Amino acid sequence: MADFKKLKKAVKLDELPDLLTVREVAELLRVSPLTIKRWGKRGKLPAIRINSRGDRRYKKEAVLWLLGIQGKED
Repeated sequence: MADFKKLKKAVKLDELPDLLTVREVAELLRVSPLTIKRWGKRGKLPAIRINSRGDRRYKKEAVLWLLGIQGKED
């Protein structure tokens, strides 16, 4: 029997924030957070560093471009 609590809701792209966390990007692209960080180091998905800890955020447009949904503006 499937556990329906674990099923994810469909993602509404219009409701995504402009800057996404590592975890949010990993869930959207269905890869591990470590893969997202590696892609950032290689330049495939550039990260924006915020605050004194250097937390990573990713532009929504860049993530959608990787998905092939819309053109990259930069």
